[in-house]
Amino acid sequence: MKKMKNTKQIKINDVTKYVENNIGTFHQAKLNGLKKLKLSEVLRKKNPYLFKAKNILTAQDLIKAIIDSFLSSKEETIFGTFLEGLAIYVSNEFCGGKKSAAAGIDLEFEKEKIKYIVAIKSGPNWGNSGQINKMKEDFRRAKRILKTNSQIVNIVSVNGCCYGKDSNPDKGEYLKLCGQRFWEFISDNKNLYKEIIEPLGHKAKEKNENFQIAYSQVINKFTLQFAQDFCKDGIIDWNKLVEFNSSDNI
Repeated sequence: MKKMKNTKQIKINDVTKYVENNIGTFHQAKLNGLKKLKLSEVLRKKNPYLFKAKNILTAQDLIKAIIDSFLSSKEETIFGTFLEGLAIYVSNEFCGGKKSAAAGIDLEFEKEKIKYIVAIKSGPNWGNSGQINKMKEDFRRAKRILKTNSQIVNIVSVNGCCYGKDSNPDKGEYLKLCGQRFWEFISDNKNLYKEIIEPLGHKAKEKNENFQIAYSQVINKFTLQFAQDFCKDGIIDWNKLVEFNSSDNI
């Protein structure tokens, strides 16, 4: 990867301020998602066979396992959106990067007569072969459009991953830059990947306490509802649960 000459020194204080001003959106989105949950929704979306295989015996343990699994996948998506916004902000401050209008492309910027188009993902193990092929097609389509509408000849596609490592960044059609390499690529600051970790904890204790209160309410409410609908004589009725989850007749 060609080292870019910095035309604007990015200030870590500005990045810290951005994070502190916007990390609340992540916490609020988590809280909003929790409050909108419906027991029927999570029971239909999670694998009942898996929880039976874990030998879960109580309604509360089952509800907690299902809710935790559901929230974990949602949380990764919500935080990925936050990190994408942070990366676009950093790139904009450093070299005028902007949110791309091209389908499947998150960020684009030009430096030293090279146009970079970037698809941002949270970590390196983000997709299967079909999803990766779709990203490649998005890169090809964006390149065709850019070459038609501008004089730019050299366009480089980048899969930027906010954490992790990949020891072979050159994937032929695109570069895969992970963790330190990605943050340095959009900022020219080799330490930025470490410098952003501290402000991410801004008011985390306060926000997490609010979340835990709402979380406890949901666990208690869903446990009572589940016990009424899917327990018989205090024992989980797995047949009824599987029917609710998978039967064509319900």
